[in-house]
Amino acid sequence: MNYEKRIKKLKDKKNAVILAHNYQRAEVQDIADYLGDSLGLSQQANKTDAEIIVFCGVRFMAETAKILSPEKKVIMPREEAGCPMANMITPEDVLELRKKHPNAKVVSYVNTNADVKAVTDVCCTSANAVKVVKKIDANEIIFLPDKNLGSYVKRFTDKKIILWDGFCYVHDQISKEEVLSSKKKYPEALLLVHPECRPEVIDIADEVFSTSGMIKFARKSSAKSFLIGTEEGIIHRLKKENPTKEFYPAGMPKICSNMKLTQLEDVYNALKEEKNVIDLPEGIIKASKKSLEAMLKYV
Repeated sequence: MNYEKRIKKLKDKKNAVILAHNYQRAEVQDIADYLGDSLGLSQQANKTDAEIIVFCGVRFMAETAKILSPEKKVIMPREEAGCPMANMITPEDVLELRKKHPNAKVVSYVNTNADVKAVTDVCCTSANAVKVVKKIDANEIIFLPDKNLGSYVKRFTDKKIILWDGFCYVHDQISKEEVLSSKKKYPEALLLVHPECRPEVIDIADEVFSTSGMIKFARKSSAKSFLIGTEEGIIHRLKKENPTKEFYPAGMPKICSNMKLTQLEDVYNALKEEKNVIDLPEGIIKASKKSLEAMLKYV
């Protein structure tokens, strides 16, 4: 069955837009209207006149799209595609942290579920986390859920950063030893790593970027080869957009099994049946939108 043609026909008929994260399967990336990171995709969807948003990613991303476009129907091709890191913290955990640290402001990575965003002061992305923490009016910051991203932020501020013990299992698997081995194999390649990586990996990187940052840097750089320290799905896009340059995983390719759940058949079925609709309580949408909008004041 030619799912590409069927998806395009359905999409046009239903006034839908397809968003795909940089870590999705190659064939899913190729049928998307927009590729990018989670927040960037949600913001892009908000700008379109599409009535249906098909979000090929994980649940917190689709939730963010719904928060920013509550009037639109947001559907997920695979309902069970969750984010283990986002599930490592609950609203109850956040409220308990607030009790322990009453003078602290809560900064939540956008990679959190909607109910956690709802009890957060300010959200941040991997690209703007340092800027948000520096500018927020507080000397104590509860940073959650990613301890590796939080540790990276600590490098750039004298503020007291209270970390939650969460992590991305994909980035946490990238070891210093395998990265150094890759550097020996490709000595001319620039090492780009994601700030969700362990501190010892960040220490040996040439550059530290979010996925969108990697895309921009690779496009503008005069370098001809790169080692990429993040989920392997992004390499498809990097190669496609920079055909004269070489991209290699920094060590064994790391795969997010949740990101790879979505297949073309799932996109087609979800759009055809309009199933797996993201539905959030109005109070959660309102409260979580505040924390996302607060971020924009600092960036």
